[in-house]
Amino acid sequence: MTGFVMGDHFMEVVPMGEGCSETLFKLIKDKRIISCAACVNPPSQMPAVWDITSIVRKDKVRFLSTLPGFSIIPACEDSHQEKEWGQFLNFLQKHNRVAISNFGLFEFYILPPLEGSKSNLAIVRYKGTASRTSPAGAGVADSDQISAPTSQSQAAKASSQLGNYVETVKSFQRNYVTAHPSYLKTLGQAHSSWIFGAVAELVDNARDAKATKLEIAINKFYSKIACKEIPMLSLIDDGHGMNHADIQRMISFGHGQTEVDDPNHIGMYGIGFKTGTMRLGKDALVLTQTTNSRSIAFLSQSLNEGKDNLEIPIVSYRRVGPSMEVDTDVQNKDAAKLYLKIIKRYSPFDKYLIGEKVGIFGADGTGTQIYMWNLDEWGSDYSLQWETGIAGGSSFHQGGIFIRSKRTRCRPGQISLSVPLDYCLKSYLEVIFLNPRMKIYVQGALVRSRPLAKSLNKTTVENDTILGKPVQLTLGRSQLEWEQANCGIFLYWHGRLIEAYKRVGSMIHNGDCGRGIIGVADVTKIMDDGNGCVWVHSNKQGFQDCEAYAVLEQWLGEKANEYIDKYVDKIQLRKGNASAKPDHEWVQCDQCRKWRMLSTDFDSKTLPSQWFCYMKPYNGLCDTPEESISSGTITISTKRHGYNTKDPRNSFREREASRSEGISNYASDSEEDDVKVIVKRARARESHARSCKKN
Repeated sequence: MTGFVMGDHFMEVVPMGEGCSETLFKLIKDKRIISCAACVNPPSQMPAVWDITSIVRKDKVRFLSTLPGFSIIPACEDSHQEKEWGQFLNFLQKHNRVAISNFGLFEFYILPPLEGSKSNLAIVRYKGTASRTSPAGAGVADSDQISAPTSQSQAAKASSQLGNYVETVKSFQRNYVTAHPSYLKTLGQAHSSWIFGAVAELVDNARDAKATKLEIAINKFYSKIACKEIPMLSLIDDGHGMNHADIQRMISFGHGQTEVDDPNHIGMYGIGFKTGTMRLGKDALVLTQTTNSRSIAFLSQSLNEGKDNLEIPIVSYRRVGPSMEVDTDVQNKDAAKLYLKIIKRYSPFDKYLIGEKVGIFGADGTGTQIYMWNLDEWGSDYSLQWETGIAGGSSFHQGGIFIRSKRTRCRPGQISLSVPLDYCLKSYLEVIFLNPRMKIYVQGALVRSRPLAKSLNKTTVENDTILGKPVQLTLGRSQLEWEQANCGIFLYWHGRLIEAYKRVGSMIHNGDCGRGIIGVADVTKIMDDGNGCVWVHSNKQGFQDCEAYAVLEQWLGEKANEYIDKYVDKIQLRKGNASAKPDHEWVQCDQCRKWRMLSTDFDSKTLPSQWFCYMKPYNGLCDTPEESISSGTITISTKRHGYNTKDPRNSFREREASRSEGISNYASDSEEDDVKVIVKRARARESHARSCKKN
């Protein structure tokens, strides 16, 4: 790991002036770690690991006083390393020994402390080798032609060799991970085609943490680096938070998949946080708190720019009485101070802003806060566009976050240019979960969840078995999607939207064929191979090409075609401006977060912004189980509006006028006030063509 480069840092063990710099490294011998340490004003970029190749008597290295040097101080991560560091210095001092470590063009000599000294600081002498280095265990190389690098090219070569020296070392605890900084940019490419996929990764983490509330916002903060205000994207949840081990696992690059596929957990691959944050911005800070701990982690491209190894500093605290103190079980106070100094230097966060954000948790609160800046750019502006709403304003004056390009994603049979889900974050979050429970706010405005399966007209529920696994598909008509000329199947996995508006069957070749038809299916069981692996892309925006998915596509196409043949191919004339209302109105309780079914003739828009189960028209209790649509049935609205009750034998021109005002492509059950005129589509097109010729 390349060391941290910093300025004006002050350590308790030794005073340093302005302009000092420190480089962290691991000191090991025989592939066992002694301790983490920091170089003070090193001559060049230091390697991540110092491997002691030999220890010789000091009197055998008589020219040490003529060599340049620098000092190293301990940066122990735990009490075990503190003990090992002390024993290492005591051994050198007691036996008057010098520890030698070789790195390409450099040779380092770690000297023992002065006799009688109790300082934990060690002096390092170094020299460059123009032709060769000392063989391991051979003591000191010959003194001929030995000098430090004198030219810029030679120094650059030495720095490159040192930075590329990588050794795998296991330690008791680590406050960083090692990888090349360019990997951060690579991670961000997982969501290169759609930036909202990156936001979804962080929303998933909040749901997995059992959060009941999530706030997403973009606000301006002053950056001392840019010397101006910059936008910062934040996600703040009230979940159970993360302890030190949890946040290490989150910032580590992937983790082993669980053997059992947990249907209540979305995260699987251990890369969602990295791919999400690095797509949204170059720098991210995480502040998380549990009932007994608090941690700060800093994932930054700015910090690691120009380095050979990636650094991700973490500072962890533990609760001691009413306050939080540095957790010395995972790092000492010197290391914590060093990491905090790095965070303050390379981010807009100082101790006051950090304190302000910690205050959001409250005295005993839990949760996670993620802040991202240096946001992704679109030309001379940012990829994301945001609006701040007016406090107390109507729904038309609420804020939002949008994709600046407002481009529609490509889908087979696409005929609509209006797909708000593709570029409006609130529209996407309305349907991101199959059974939404968590309250989500965007720019301070509550996202009104829209459970698709419960908001359809002429709803049918199909149950079947695919490759021995059960599957349920809900099909129906959405007035909103009909008006926007959209259609398709929404596929959920673990209750989270993976594919939206998936065209199947005849929809692929003719998007207008199934206009307004929406299907909803949770395919968690089908996409599980039974061995702990799932056929879902790591970015959770699509499914892998596999047998289960191919069979599922075919089955969805057959069911969609059956629905279209049964209902859509029957053309019913009605009055203009009539809408296909959902079979039932649904409202969500702000206390228990359960969805309550209301009658179709009730206008849910008249309900207050905060509604509870005891209120009208439900007048019930939160303990009552949530209602669901019966399987294998067709539910019909209890009240119809706007159907044409005139004589069906009216003139062709009158029917054409009615047709231009609004045509319902869905048949209804027979009623006295319903008029059904059944016409084949081909016949309708032929008649329309003849009328055009006459005109």
